[in-house]
Amino acid sequence: MHLVAAFTVLAGALFGVVNANGITVDLTNEASIKSAARIVADGLMNYYHGNETGRIPGIFDGGYYWWESGAAWGSMLDYWFFTGDDTYSEVFTDGMLFQVGDNWDYMPDNETLSLGNDDQGFWGITAMMAAERNFTNPASDQPQWLALAQAVFNSIALVWDPLTCSGGVRWQKFVFNNGYDYKNSISNGVLFQLGARLQRYTKNETYGEWADKVWDWQSTVGLIDSATSYVYDGGDVGDNCQVLNRIQWTYNMGIFMAGAAYMYNYTESDTWKTRLDNLITTLNVFLYSDTNIIYEPACEPSESCNVDQQSFKAYISRWMASTIQLAPYTYDTLFPILTTSATAAISTCNGGSDGVTCGYSWLAGTYDGKYGLGEQMAALEVLQSQLLPFSVTPYTDDTGGSSAGNPSAGTGLVSSELSKEASTTGDRAGAWVITALLSAIAILISIWMALDGKGETKKLQEWIRVESNFA
Repeated sequence: MHLVAAFTVLAGALFGVVNANGITVDLTNEASIKSAARIVADGLMNYYHGNETGRIPGIFDGGYYWWESGAAWGSMLDYWFFTGDDTYSEVFTDGMLFQVGDNWDYMPDNETLSLGNDDQGFWGITAMMAAERNFTNPASDQPQWLALAQAVFNSIALVWDPLTCSGGVRWQKFVFNNGYDYKNSISNGVLFQLGARLQRYTKNETYGEWADKVWDWQSTVGLIDSATSYVYDGGDVGDNCQVLNRIQWTYNMGIFMAGAAYMYNYTESDTWKTRLDNLITTLNVFLYSDTNIIYEPACEPSESCNVDQQSFKAYISRWMASTIQLAPYTYDTLFPILTTSATAAISTCNGGSDGVTCGYSWLAGTYDGKYGLGEQMAALEVLQSQLLPFSVTPYTDDTGGSSAGNPSAGTGLVSSELSKEASTTGDRAGAWVITALLSAIAILISIWMALDGKGETKKLQEWIRVESNFA
């Protein structure tokens, strides 16, 4: 049944018009796409009540983990970027800034017991997006988008662990969290992608060196397969990552694909082009039959996708769009997939009491009864990807970006006055020192954790913040 429905929506894509008795959109018309995107974005924001009295700013309701709220703000930022609609701009800023935590690094105390490096990383990626899209900067006494992205990058790099699996970042931030003994692709992927994006934005190549480091580790340990370029999920530190979990998720491949596109955009090297091309060849794993429709093969056929996994197609759609922007030669390969998938996704947006709620499976040809934040995010991201021909490439600090940086953010080191100069000259001059310090501190943390079975990692990090301040 899925195959028949999938071919039905594929046929619709040939004409560029979808009418699901819910949302009608002409995918060849800019105004029509924006109008449809507004409907889907409004549906996404129906899950947000953080701006209401007594509620928590930045958090989406419905039993979603904290990280998915950060990811959802990324979808809404893309919505603003592609459509120019600033309806939700103020609530975006309020929500993003409320969750930064006391040290302005997206490690709020309320999330400590379940904080993963990947969770923190998704908020950092959204902050990086805000810098690259030149979104309105916060007030000068508030944390700035670029500095927030740098803080997340630095604090994840701080917990690089060379004592197990020959390197890599663990899934969870603290030893008392479930999953601390697992090193996974998504946690390392956020470090990789942030490094690639920060290098491009600041022209500071030390960030790129970290991206190289992550890629080399992923490849050496086998989480990026040397023969197929498949991106696997992770490995346990108990067996030194010798036995890998080879399940494939869309967002694991997507985060490395987009990061490779950023590296290629900056370096223009054949090495990164080859790596990017090889990753793109693995997309066939995530395309249903020969329909060019994106699906989640690890759980969608069995209808077993959990709440987190129901959002994964949002990120691969977002990162395919980013790949096209940063490596335009990929347009002919990737854009038709996004178009067919957008057609299929919108065909599911005819459910709920409002008649325009989006379902989960894009293979169904209509609303499948599954709804939620992840479903709306996925439909929004793949739909607004169709506005790529009408958009501009993400900015850098010398092509229109204006966000202030702080290269030592997230390390506890005192930096110079936050300014645009701090994100350019200061970055380039000071980041070599920061990189050396990050490496040394990461080793110190790893040794300390290995010796201390009680896992008081946070105390050590606080000690580092206090003891290593110098102007």
